Amino acid sequence: MSPIPSSLMGPTRFVCLVVLGLILSGCQLANDASKSAPKAIFIIVDGIPADVLEQAQTPSINELVTNGGYTRSYVGGEVSGATQSPTVSAVGYNSLLTGTWANKHNVYDNVIENPNYQYWDIVRIAKYHNSSLKTALFSTWLENRTRLVGDGLSEAGGYKLDYYFDGFELDLDRFPHDEDRNFIRDIDDLVSNEAARYIREYGPDLSWVYLEYTDDVGHLFGDGPKLMNSVTLIDSYVGRIWNSVKSRQVTHNEDWLFIVTTDHGRDFATGKNHGGQSERERTTWIATNSKNLNSRFGSSPAVVDILPSIANHLQLSIPDDIFSQLDGQSFID
Repeated sequence: MSPIPSSLMGPTRFVCLVVLGLILSGCQLANDASKSAPKAIFIIVDGIPADVLEQAQTPSINELVTNGGYTRSYVGGEVSGATQSPTVSAVGYNSLLTGTWANKHNVYDNVIENPNYQYWDIVRIAKYHNSSLKTALFSTWLENRTRLVGDGLSEAGGYKLDYYFDGFELDLDRFPHDEDRNFIRDIDDLVSNEAARYIREYGPDLSWVYLEYTDDVGHLFGDGPKLMNSVTLIDSYVGRIWNSVKSRQVTHNEDWLFIVTTDHGRDFATGKNHGGQSERERTTWIATNSKNLNSRFGSSPAVVDILPSIANHLQLSIPDDIFSQLDGQSFID
């Protein structure tokens, strides 16, 4: 490199240095802007046994896992052990939300009488880490927000979701209840459309979507074509949300973790029931787009592993006393 001519010393040299500084600053800003913002969404589709999902037509979930992974998992804690938990919906939801089994979170059925908020849910952890993180819930069951998350309750930390869309099962004028539970199908349709819209437009940092229809079909009709068809329908609802996330990954340079799972399986005899500890009732599944899966993902993870996995992706700091009580481990590095 040639030495700088003396004619470029003095004021001219100063200008050159200023220009060089601006160029370097611009490079740093561009580098900072290129860093992807981590976001996470988890979707619970109720009561779909692993064997049913694996036989049903699910193009959206199939696409999701193409660059991520799919695995069978389990709920229900340790059979005959202290952590054994009923394979019931709200029990499974709260095991996911808190990363603990029912002997800790104290939700043993769908009544949700006295949840133990000492064990923090993922929304509370996110808000504690950074109160400016945006959280959202889209649900076909009101009590996911009011009882499990404990939205705004002082005993649950007083944190509030930034956005929620729920409670439509109580709107009998808009969604009159019918014996075949088609009103739940219609609410799932509404909820998934709103989740897709809101995520596409606003991209909250942490979102939970809950869809119920498949479990209702299972209770009514058991194993068979109607359950299979309901799974394919719900897959299309999941696809709406997945398309919104894919769009934001391109247009906003965001790094999204997308997880779909279920809360329990179904009985062997008919497929109409659940709640016990049979292998089929305990066997669930996890589908994700994550490219950072570790060996735990392939070794029968549990529903309680989802919370620490989301926390890892979002780089959340979990207080030591809360972290030490978790029953799960991250399947994401």
